[in-house]
Amino acid sequence: MFTPPYTHPLNLQATLKQQGFALLPAADVAALSGCALNDLQALNDSWHRLGADNYLKDGGKYRSRRHGSCVVSGTAVQTVPHRAHWQPVEYNALHGGMERWFEPLEDATLSVALRAVLAWLGGLSSHLRGNQPWFTEVHQFRIDTAGGIGRPTPEGAHRDGVDLVAVFLVARERVKGGETRVFEADGPVGQRFTLSEPWSVLLLDDARMIHETTPIQPDGEKGYRDTMVVTLRSKGFQDAS
Repeated sequence: MFTPPYTHPLNLQATLKQQGFALLPAADVAALSGCALNDLQALNDSWHRLGADNYLKDGGKYRSRRHGSCVVSGTAVQTVPHRAHWQPVEYNALHGGMERWFEPLEDATLSVALRAVLAWLGGLSSHLRGNQPWFTEVHQFRIDTAGGIGRPTPEGAHRDGVDLVAVFLVARERVKGGETRVFEADGPVGQRFTLSEPWSVLLLDDARMIHETTPIQPDGEKGYRDTMVVTLRSKGFQDAS
């Protein structure tokens, strides 16, 4: 396991601009977003109640998830009616081009703490691209090893077609693998590391970086890896129309 190259919080914005990605431990996530880490950890139980992902084209049954959408403008986080998740094929060759309706986030998941995190991510996005509303999607994922192998990114190394991507590691229990890899989209530079601390985060300038996570294998019974992925996009949500 390679230790994540964490960024000092005072250097976060500069690091994102300079190298296109940054990592923060959980304590800095809580401090920068202005919420208590205990309040974020209180959300962990909701990952035990995700719905099955019935859209996996590799035939796997290893992924469960929930999905929600909102618009972040300044400190305001406005939820929108539940909608399909959609990506063009140029960003997701495996699952792009189709509407995927996942079970919505539970009401309690969009807590004061999570809204504070989303507002903080909106501020980071505005620092990168200018002050504006951010069309934000929140994905809860569980990848399990009940079938032997679980694939956090079955589509392989990819971009998401947004402005900012935040990948929070929420739990990692009885698994091996799951190494995160980040590459320049237009260059040779890349890094590899393993997220292991609950509520640590990888932040990506999606226009500049490609990312993936390697498969996980069981290291005991009932192994799983939980993440929350937040994407922020300017000028509207990605939709099929």
